[in-house]
Amino acid sequence: MESIRLNKYLSDAGVCSRREADRWIEQGYVTVNGETASMGMKIAPDSEVRVHGKPVKKEEEKVLLAMNKPAGIVCTAEKKEKNNIVDYMKYPKRIYPVGRLDKDSTGLLLLTNDGELVNKIMRAGNYHEKEYLVSVNKPVTEAFCQQMSRGVAILDTVTRPCKVEKTGEKSFRIVLTQGLNRQIRRMCETLGYRVLTLQRVRIMNIQLGKLKEGTWRSVEGEERRKLDALLSGSTSLSVKERKEKQRKTRGGV
Repeated sequence: MESIRLNKYLSDAGVCSRREADRWIEQGYVTVNGETASMGMKIAPDSEVRVHGKPVKKEEEKVLLAMNKPAGIVCTAEKKEKNNIVDYMKYPKRIYPVGRLDKDSTGLLLLTNDGELVNKIMRAGNYHEKEYLVSVNKPVTEAFCQQMSRGVAILDTVTRPCKVEKTGEKSFRIVLTQGLNRQIRRMCETLGYRVLTLQRVRIMNIQLGKLKEGTWRSVEGEERRKLDALLSGSTSLSVKERKEKQRKTRGGV
């Protein structure tokens, strides 16, 4: 049987995202066949994997939920985190968030137990859009919009060009195709602005719409078919994994 990376195994099983799996492995929460797991390890599909002492069993039925996240809720499946999203929802199946919204941010959050789907949506290399409505502490100028749209230097890089549109005296709409840590807040701070409110209203074709804060719905029917069509050409592999796959395809050259 072909071995699989442990973080991918946990993601595919609907336990958590690959990124969160890496954190749990690093913190010693994961065991494989009775031994503490190590970062980057590969396992056989029939290995006994436990998280926090509980055996991992793969969820057969895949779900995808759209939620309107309230402020104060933390986007993690980590039970030790106070106000985590999983405890807040108390959903009957094991699910975890697709990416993150800051604790203070609100709006559209997707949750699922489908690791492949998560990676296809989240990989920055797939250029999938996420749209936000933002209010700030002082008037939004044309120069500010142009600077935001061209790219801003944060976190030792320059943000990818994006769409920015003024929506009010102190508010704007922004569409990103990447998701750096606290990206919009950091971009605004660099340009001398402070974010007051930040709401995500769209991920790809999925709209927040009139979904009430703190509630959720299933993504299904035509909406799900359109999402799957948009994801059909996407990869779930990271840039590093893609390069590794290309090397193997070329015979290791």
